[in-house]
Amino acid sequence: MKNLAESFLSETDRKRIESVVAATEKRTAGEIACMIVSSSYHYAMADVLGATAFALPLALLATHLLGGWLWIGTRNMWLFLGLFALLFALLGWAIRRCPTLKRLFVSRREIDEEVEEAAVNAFFKKGLYRTRDANGVLLFISVFEHKVWLLADMGIHEKVPQEEWNRLVGRVTRGIRSGQGAEAICKAVQEIGDLLITHFPIKPGDTDELDNLIIEGGS
Repeated sequence: MKNLAESFLSETDRKRIESVVAATEKRTAGEIACMIVSSSYHYAMADVLGATAFALPLALLATHLLGGWLWIGTRNMWLFLGLFALLFALLGWAIRRCPTLKRLFVSRREIDEEVEEAAVNAFFKKGLYRTRDANGVLLFISVFEHKVWLLADMGIHEKVPQEEWNRLVGRVTRGIRSGQGAEAICKAVQEIGDLLITHFPIKPGDTDELDNLIIEGGS
């Protein structure tokens, strides 16, 4: 699969998001990180299901046509198996490299589970749980799944209702779908800052403890 994370934002968009995060963190002791990944999982079974769904009818049709033309019978099993194996390999390769096509063979439930797991893993892997006041926030965007996840550390989670996070996730998701991903991310970061400043005002000597924007191409 191509590197969706790298192509999701232009260089200008990246700098703009980093600048907005930095400016927002100057207003609060809270720490905000935006993370964009190509996909949360490799979904190997989707390649198998997609390749089978396309290869099977095509192999049957090709066997009927080629079998009659080659005079070996329109139901020749060996011809069918050879064509199926060839088409399966070619179509599996194509589906792995076509996110739009591959997404058709991944269930909504699997997407939700994998993105949530990837977001939680990233939260701990990138050290958002180690901030001084337990006030780290991760805005996690998984491009392949078209999914946004927002995680807050315990210090914030206790003070900001879940409905606020759900509202922000919905806004970013809609912005991405409408082609305004960078704008939606910047607005979400600013709103996160507005929520944090009430409970975590800026402190003397406060430092930036986390990367503002993280982009990873792998799943």
